[in-house]
Amino acid sequence: MCGIFARVGSPPELVNQKLRGANAARGPDACKSCSFSLAQLELELFSSELRLRGTHPVVQPHERDGNILCWNGEVFAGLNILRDENDGIQLFDQLHLLSTIDLIRVRVLQRDYPVRFSLSPRVTQLTQATVQKLFFSRDLLGRRSLLIHKPSLENPYFLLTSVSAGSNPRYSLEELETGYIYCLDVGALSKSENASTMHWLCFVVLANVWTSRSAAYGQLARVNTTLPPNDAPLPGPGLDIIPGWLEESVDELISQLDQSVMLQVRDVPQDLHVPPDQPIDLLNVAFENPRKVKIQQEGNIDPNRRKKQKNSSNGTNGAPSAHVREYMVPDRITGLQEIEELQKLCPKRVWNFVEVNVPYHESHAARQFVEGLMSPVRTVMDLSLAIALYFASRGIGQIRTRQEDQPIPYVSPAKVLINGLGSDELLGGYGRHRTAFNVRGWHSVIEELQLEIDRIPARNLGRDDRVISSHGKETRHPFLSLDVVSFLANLPVQYKMDPRLPPGVGDKMLLRLASRKLGLLEASERKKRAMQFGSHSARMEGDTKGDAPLE
Repeated sequence: MCGIFARVGSPPELVNQKLRGANAARGPDACKSCSFSLAQLELELFSSELRLRGTHPVVQPHERDGNILCWNGEVFAGLNILRDENDGIQLFDQLHLLSTIDLIRVRVLQRDYPVRFSLSPRVTQLTQATVQKLFFSRDLLGRRSLLIHKPSLENPYFLLTSVSAGSNPRYSLEELETGYIYCLDVGALSKSENASTMHWLCFVVLANVWTSRSAAYGQLARVNTTLPPNDAPLPGPGLDIIPGWLEESVDELISQLDQSVMLQVRDVPQDLHVPPDQPIDLLNVAFENPRKVKIQQEGNIDPNRRKKQKNSSNGTNGAPSAHVREYMVPDRITGLQEIEELQKLCPKRVWNFVEVNVPYHESHAARQFVEGLMSPVRTVMDLSLAIALYFASRGIGQIRTRQEDQPIPYVSPAKVLINGLGSDELLGGYGRHRTAFNVRGWHSVIEELQLEIDRIPARNLGRDDRVISSHGKETRHPFLSLDVVSFLANLPVQYKMDPRLPPGVGDKMLLRLASRKLGLLEASERKKRAMQFGSHSARMEGDTKGDAPLE
């Protein structure tokens, strides 16, 4: 994983410095810049590197025979990459074997070349000396961030960057649309007699990017549209018994996720699939929320909410001390319950339950920086989620050998974070899926599940990547392996979820059954809770709606 930055034209040097710095934070192990000129045009390609493969840091951009590759991603399958090899170098070698850019595009479209997005190349930039063109793209699901500044009369230059350096009047960044390989004809720009005029530069750059883009190189999975029969049986009132007709699908889901996790965590230096002598860090973030603290001190006029709070506080063994009570948020309570289950299932494993406690003054002080990282998105909900991810991924907290022991300060050394995003979208975990069934039946549920897949590239993955990677760490998504996505999309809808069953059973039913088969009894019964509410990162100072823009 790395940060990449490209410019065509001449932004103010302060802009260049800030964007280089923001991208350098993503890859603390090495960085390099390649700058050159074509006629009146200045070009720069910059990459930083987070070493997750190979025996030593690799300094990129990769260069050979005038070709340059900036690579922000990982090849998890399709190329035979040994433990001591770097996937970016291997990919560049494969690209170099192809004689023309058109052949590269055809191979990508045919999906038999390692640049296909099931291999998670995330973001690619390639220039070919003979044609003087810049090619760039994001992977099909948008798992890595890439932002673009399109030239304007006020700011007549072209920018690509993994991350923003915050709000700035000298650029207007937006997330690059997935599903295309884009091409910028730098050679045509450099040869034009009018290249020095801002208006012409704006027009030509936009024309080359937006009207000369290649055909779509992939398609998101299509949901199985077969409707359940009218007499479709209920799987059962609970999760203790797997119906015979679901056994194969449960086993296949376990196998698919096992393969996905294995491919995404093997060969990571000092990481896992997962040697038994290596610990696993479980990051659990909790915020001191002034609004919640006030409710605890003064009481809540809503008796139903007060009862809920009282019940949730009884979820751990013994009452929490005054020292930790303010951080005993819902996700901390369920996290402590789950660590006990994991320790029983794998007693020889060291499980580090990392309590990341965030005082209000610290989250308030970090707000401006986090807003800059998550830019260009700017809503109240975006901030609630981004700030939770920021402090969780930083990994600074405390651990305890036993819950009654005094905490020990701890900083997680993990470079790769595993994220469960995608399970709700693929397996019907949202309340809106149950609502769709109640309104129009199974047909409406199928339509909603297809919309979920179609929306994944435009949702939160780019924002999350920008925030988490600011600590020189990378998040990976086992549920969003294209093999897992394809498997789940292809299953009949009633195999994945059943809204006729109650919440905590029918939603994500297949995953719940798989979890229970693996011995995760507590986890299999938990109802969905949004991260910002479970950690108390939401609504720190008021009841502003989540979709409201930040002031």
